[in-house]
Amino acid sequence: MSERDVLMEAAAEVAKRAGDVANRYFGSLLTVESKGDGSPVTIADRSAEQAAREWIQQRFPEDAVLGEEFGLDARGSVRRWIVDPIDGTKSFVRGVPLWGTLVAVVEDETVLAGAAYFPAMNEMLAAAPELGCWWNGTRVKVSATMRVADATVLTTDERFPAAPAERREGWRSLSAAAAVSRSWGDCYGYLLVATGRADVMVDGILADWDAAALLPAVTEAGGVFTDWSGNVTAFGRSAIATNGTLATEARFLLGSTPAKGPKR
Repeated sequence: MSERDVLMEAAAEVAKRAGDVANRYFGSLLTVESKGDGSPVTIADRSAEQAAREWIQQRFPEDAVLGEEFGLDARGSVRRWIVDPIDGTKSFVRGVPLWGTLVAVVEDETVLAGAAYFPAMNEMLAAAPELGCWWNGTRVKVSATMRVADATVLTTDERFPAAPAERREGWRSLSAAAAVSRSWGDCYGYLLVATGRADVMVDGILADWDAAALLPAVTEAGGVFTDWSGNVTAFGRSAIATNGTLATEARFLLGSTPAKGPKR
């Protein structure tokens, strides 16, 4: 078994462990606090991230860990794990099951493996470069939709809060041209693209922990994942994910630059 196989399996295992901790709180009455950026956080987020950190530190004690809730534990390693304990907390606290736990393993800006676990939906997505994208143990690929006019396009929030105004206008252009436009957002939208159930997913602004686990899923399923400037990266603070055939048309409608070459 290669190192990437090991890391992909480990990312899936820790995502499941942390996601199951979060799921214990799902559907219950929780105290919701606001962080400095206005986003919500609960005991479920913190408990899940703590479970992930403990698991990683026991098995990979030399590796750094970056999490949304507790920041960076550097440990002097160039390899780090990036954890989003609940991606979609706004959905979570409202009892909507379209939230997930995201875990990625990276060196510098190269994602070695990633996993996204959706406890309330019983779905697991795991991927690593050259190993494919796997959904509940089955290898998956993006859709074959060839025109935006026939496509299902998604975003987390069509208002694009905090994103530049031109990105909001780009979303409106794409949405108007598409067959179906929905706000099935956060990480679940990327799962839908990777498994061929949607064709485009767009976020005008996001954090590293929102994207790192999802880049290998989309690209290994045959899609294109870039930031708004066309860079194939999980660290561009924005994301455009498409199947392979729609990448150029979708990006044109969004007002984005052409996608640049893949980065392994």
